[in-house]
Amino acid sequence: MSAKAFVDGLLQSHKVVVFSKTYCPYCHKAKSIFDNSSLKAGSLEWIEIDERKDCNEIQDYLGKLTGARSVPRVFIGGQFIGGCDDTVAAHKNGKLAKLLAEAGAV
Repeated sequence: MSAKAFVDGLLQSHKVVVFSKTYCPYCHKAKSIFDNSSLKAGSLEWIEIDERKDCNEIQDYLGKLTGARSVPRVFIGGQFIGGCDDTVAAHKNGKLAKLLAEAGAV
């Protein structure tokens, strides 16, 4: 399966998808926001790309899709909402809760 097919499939089949790396402090910060939210079971798919052989291909495709290869890359309802700083800001200003509700994730 190509990186594009893998990523696109996840975005179509899950309400919230986060592409992350296990050692990334920004990813851990974003994860804590989602860990403390009331997401429906099965709504969140957290992908640790550094544990996959196709990590570079996934990052390359995410770069084409979002304009950056950095992690985390956070998607809600199939739409890219940003990285860590964007996710934290959306959480603080209430936009994240609204996006999660609109996507049916809470």
